[in-house]
Amino acid sequence: MIGKALQDAINDQINKELYSSYLYLSMAAYFESQNLPGFAHWMHVQEGEEREHAMKFYKHLVDRSGLVALKAIDAPASEWKTSLEVFDQVAAHEEKVTASINALYELALKEKDYPAQVLLQWFITEQVEEEKNAAEVVANLQLIEARGTAVLMLDHTLGKRGG
Repeated sequence: MIGKALQDAINDQINKELYSSYLYLSMAAYFESQNLPGFAHWMHVQEGEEREHAMKFYKHLVDRSGLVALKAIDAPASEWKTSLEVFDQVAAHEEKVTASINALYELALKEKDYPAQVLLQWFITEQVEEEKNAAEVVANLQLIEARGTAVLMLDHTLGKRGG
């Protein structure tokens, strides 16, 4: 059985993960409206991952006889000025999620909840990847703004060289 403090914190995290899913879906819709299907695809993949994350926490509570208490999901933004602005928000959002996961892990340590620690270790590793992916897109968009798209196209071509 899971303790009440950790149960409540995981329910909060489920809400945060579902908000993340909703945010990335909104960003996908924005990119669709900008005729950028590749960017929209990236966001759809991200949106699906966030939904899966919420369900991992949901299943953890159910498996441990905890109570799942779903809450209202805040409405995300729906308009941005540039693709870089969108991905800057993605990077900042992922940093917030990382901080939230870390706080959950600290609570699991304090509560000596070993099953939650195992679950959260997966999320800690996942957040390293999430932050890296967002930072790479931000860096590429900054490069495009600084040097134009041709340098990225050439980089992509050079990267395909056989060795």
